[in-house]
Amino acid sequence: MTTLCSTPRTDGFRMPAEWERHKQTWMLWPERPDNWRAGGKPAQAAFTEVARAIARFEPVSVGVSAAQYDNACARLEHPRIRVVELSSDDAWVRDTGPTFVINGEGEVRGVDWDFNAWGGFQGGLYAPWQRDDQVARKILALEHCSRYRTRGFVLEGGAIHVDGEGTLLTTEECLLNPNRNPHLTRQAIEETLREYLAVERIIWLPEGLYNDETDGHVDNFCCFVRPGEVLLAWTDDPQEPNYDRCRAALEVLEKTPDARGRLLRVHRLPIPGPLHATEAECAAVDRVAGSQPRNPLIRLAGSYVNFLIVNGGIIAPAFGDPLDAQAETILRDCFADREVVMVPGREILLGGGNIHCITQQQPA
Repeated sequence: MTTLCSTPRTDGFRMPAEWERHKQTWMLWPERPDNWRAGGKPAQAAFTEVARAIARFEPVSVGVSAAQYDNACARLEHPRIRVVELSSDDAWVRDTGPTFVINGEGEVRGVDWDFNAWGGFQGGLYAPWQRDDQVARKILALEHCSRYRTRGFVLEGGAIHVDGEGTLLTTEECLLNPNRNPHLTRQAIEETLREYLAVERIIWLPEGLYNDETDGHVDNFCCFVRPGEVLLAWTDDPQEPNYDRCRAALEVLEKTPDARGRLLRVHRLPIPGPLHATEAECAAVDRVAGSQPRNPLIRLAGSYVNFLIVNGGIIAPAFGDPLDAQAETILRDCFADREVVMVPGREILLGGGNIHCITQQQPA
């Protein structure tokens, strides 16, 4: 693996949209007992179901610790699922894995962002995070992909969505948070995104979903469906804490043209719940100083927007909520050319994210 001193934009590389063809999807195996209840066994069952759903459409590679290697191999046995030994601090490969970039000749490289566990010692979710910060480099080495390292610039993959045509979605709540890059101005952050993702227009939504412990990742709130169209998490209930957040985002989306000069068409996807962990679920999580506390009084940031686009399909979370059917119908309407597969997402949500958060697509 070569670490490059240039930038993707200089070298003619760009971040492709999620609906462009994939070689495979990456995942990491959950086991952290101070995040996943009951030693991670329910989460492992949920991750296995997600991996098998993805494997219907494209290959899956799952990084697993040495201690969990035999267990993961047995649970994940499938002709299109590869298990590799790859240590990490937790299982959020969207945020710790590389952001892949491509050029016109079909070469694939990866951006390895600095990672500080969603805020470091100012609101981060755990420490240390050294092994998580190595995940992108390890994946790129396994895939023989050249690497761009953004030392001194913190970013998680869940904080961005692109349309593949020069437009990027993000939130001020996350990228302008002083616990990420306090030494950089908004303009400097934009310049870094332009250099490493080859985007032209950055659309800043004020906030993400209420109570999202990632400080408002956009992938839990709003995403591109195709160029010129987005899905936005939505509620019509004025008493809902997301009510003002949704309307503030809609105002920005309806007034801001994309990189091609189009005004965006906005589809609304209902917000499930409110969803909470039970006392028993919280009690089954180890209590460790410095790790994110689990409390049944804290509302979970459940969202149907947290889905993954794969080759020919959509893998989306269901929550056993009355709105599951409506969300599935909207996704089928938005992605009429893809098969929509709903997978139970509650167990993943208990750990702080969902299907998009635990996956990272590698372009073909």
